[in-house]
Parts: sequence; structure tokens; C-alpha cells
Amino acid sequence: MDQRINYLLKQFTDGELSSIERRELLQLAEEYPLLINGEIVKLIEAQMVDRTIDDQQDWDNVLETILASDKPKIKSFKSIILKWWWAAAAVVLIVFSLSTYVNVTRKKEHVFATDFAPGSNKAILTLANGRRISLNDAAAGDLMEDAGMAVTKTANGQLVYHIIKSSELIDDTKKNTITTPNGGEWQIKLPDGSTVWLNAASSLTYPLNLGNGTIRQVQLAGEAYFEVAKDKSHPFIVKTAKQELTVLGTHFNVNSYADEGVTRTTLLEGSVKIENFQNGHWEILKPGEQAVLNNGVFRVDEVDTDESIAWKNGYFMFNNEKQESILRKIARWYDVKVEFADQSAKDVMYYGTVSRFDKISQVLRKFEQTGEVKFDIKDKKLIVYKD
Repeated sequence: MDQRINYLLKQFTDGELSSIERRELLQLAEEYPLLINGEIVKLIEAQMVDRTIDDQQDWDNVLETILASDKPKIKSFKSIILKWWWAAAAVVLIVFSLSTYVNVTRKKEHVFATDFAPGSNKAILTLANGRRISLNDAAAGDLMEDAGMAVTKTANGQLVYHIIKSSELIDDTKKNTITTPNGGEWQIKLPDGSTVWLNAASSLTYPLNLGNGTIRQVQLAGEAYFEVAKDKSHPFIVKTAKQELTVLGTHFNVNSYADEGVTRTTLLEGSVKIENFQNGHWEILKPGEQAVLNNGVFRVDEVDTDESIAWKNGYFMFNNEKQESILRKIARWYDVKVEFADQSAKDVMYYGTVSRFDKISQVLRKFEQTGEVKFDIKDKKLIVYKD
């Protein structure tokens, strides 16, 4: 989160903040002002270099330097209004942050009796014969040979399949399954050359002859990001509990956790056809679109794709998301159970970004700083209170 705020403020002062980033920074300022105090002060210190702020003129110079970076390129009436609206918002943001910074930093941090490390590379590979291999415990190198395929674990933890026999000799009935537990994730290069990132509490089942038949078909439960190898003669199909996706070569993310209630498919590159098992309805997605399947009905929205693949890039990203939904993600990644002592805490909304590599206590403190909720950790249970 700190890195994201620092990036947005740097973009602002450099005059390179996009319209989407402006909205994000303004919303962060409105909803989480206490979280950005430190970054505001760092920015102002950088602007002032070694100077000390002694009087109002110094403050005016700082604000003028920061706000001068936001110049409208088109001098329309609308752009002028937006310029002053943005400038006024930035002034409020900076002044409010400075006035509260000292008091906030002096507050004692909530010390949790129990803490948990973030998730890591953990997965189980289940072979067609039922044999199970703990991938996180296995040494890098060749793991095994099965039905004409060699399976290797790379030094960076990726699972890679290599054909060692003629494709005609590969057993087309054999399938492997890779499963991540709560607190685990894994990257796999499939026999056809496609790459899949598997999120926590997820599984992917695939045939060893993937790419050698008329279709390439895999089964997903949970969440995964796919970069599908292009092959016009062999469509790539992803089946989940409620839908089926058909692609030729593309990048997309599928979230199909059973406890989410909806299935979300986000397209980053290429084209995807999605079919609803319940009624046969289908949609074609374009890059930047997300299909939400809820109660048998598709809704297609334009979205910020960064949010959908934030987990793959090492952070949580929330866009006006309810606490209840956020904590399901936290629970999977830190392998804890969540209990709401106050049901009203489920509906608290958040917008922001949090690193997935922090301990759970660091993540929870950032939520607590909003003054909306507080937490307690007992054994493996995270208890949520409305503050």
C-alpha cells in the first residue's frame, strides 16, 4: 500500500498522473486519509530538501510546487473546472494530512498476541495413479516421468512438463491435478506450453496429452491466471463449476471460488467466449472487460484489469469492496478463519492496495487505521469488530 501511495504521489508531482490514477488518489484521500500521512510528509520533505518550514510562505511554496504539476492540456471550461476541483482536493488532502500526522504517528499500534506470515509457494501434484508429490518440499530438478511426459521443478518453483516420447505414444486418458492449499500459490507450464498461475485454495486438472488432441481442456476450481499458448487448430477450454471458456491464445483471469457466489472472468488480451452451463447463454469478451456470472445471468463490465490480477503481482487491490469479501481473500492467503463479532462490519467498504508479502498484523493495522473496524486473533481465528 505504501509503495502504491508513493507511486501515485510521485506521478502527481511529475505531472504524469492518469485520470484513473487521479480518481484512485482522490478516493484514497477521502476514504483512508490516515494511511497516506507518512507518504505526504515524505513528499513534502523531498520538495523542501534540507529546508525547514518556518512560516506560511514556506507552506505556500510547497503547495504551489505540488499543485503546479497538474496543468490541463485543453483549456476548455470543463478542464478549467476540473483543474481547480483537483487542486482544491489536493490542498485539502495535504493540509488535513499534515494537521493529523503528529497525532497519528504517536498513537500506539495494536499489538496482536498472535501473528501469521503470508502465503508462499505451496502445492500438491496428484498423478493419474494417485501418487501425491509435495511440490514445495521437492528439490529442484526432474521430479518424475509419466505417460511420455517428464515433469521438472525449476529453481524458481515453476512446474514444467516436457514431451519425451512421440505425441502418438502419450496416454490420452491420464490426467494430473495441481492443488494449492490455503496460504499457497503455484506457477505451472502445461504440456502445450501455456502458463498458469494458481492462487490459494485452488486446483487445476489437465490431461498429459494437452494440445495433441482436437481440443485442450482443463478443469479449474478457485482462481487462476492463464497465458494460453496460441494454437488455432486446438481450442483451449477452461471448465469451472458454472461456466466454460473457449480461447485460442489469450491472457485472462478466472475467479470461481465456491464461497464467492459469483464467477468473474477478466480478459487482458485476445478474445474469450464464455458459456453458462445453466442456460447455454454465451458472451464474447474484449480486452479490459469482465464477465460476472451471478444466479445464472452474465453481466459484462469494463474494469481495471490490474485489480483482477493484483494477487498474481503480489498485492491485494480493493475497489470499493466490502470487508466481508476482502477478508475471504485474507483468510485464504493467511490460512485463518474469520468470525464477525459485529455483523455490521461486513459492509464496511474499502478502496486501496495492500502487499501480500506483509504479515497479517501489518495488513490488519492498515484497516484499523481507518477507524471503522478492529481485529483480534485467537489461535487460527480472526475476529472482526465494528470500531
